Amino acid sequence: MRQTGRGMLGVGVAVAIALVGTWGVGARAKEESREHRGCDVSTIKGSYGIQISGMRPSAPGGPIESVIGVVIRHYDGRGQFEQVDNVKGSISGMVPDRAGFGTYTVNEDCSGVAQAQPSPNLLLEERFVIVNDGDEIRSMTSLPAPVMVTGVYKRTAGR
Repeated sequence: MRQTGRGMLGVGVAVAIALVGTWGVGARAKEESREHRGCDVSTIKGSYGIQISGMRPSAPGGPIESVIGVVIRHYDGRGQFEQVDNVKGSISGMVPDRAGFGTYTVNEDCSGVAQAQPSPNLLLEERFVIVNDGDEIRSMTSLPAPVMVTGVYKRTAGR
């Protein structure tokens, strides 16, 4: 059978449509797998630089103060972390290089809870959301109630 110029054009268009359709399906499947991939404790393995700001009591029963700080936190990928923070209160001043530790859990929807003990008499609970495949985290302190602090985390090392 002899092909005319139009027939070849029709075949070429059909092949082009098939290829575009295949690429579209592949891209869609890749996007869907990214959307449906869940998180677990290993999602946030490694070191993170954290910037915090908010309000807290200046001392037990004391007036509320503004607070800012930076933290280096290392997550072990198994539910434990260690940290060193530098936090400054507008009334209480700064405690440099304070070591702390804690535990964390991560839900499949990439939300989680961390319990930190930055000093012997202080237990903080944070609620967080993991973003950007674990390279970033956004948090807020949920307990104790008078502490109103948010955090922005960026992975600095590890995976």
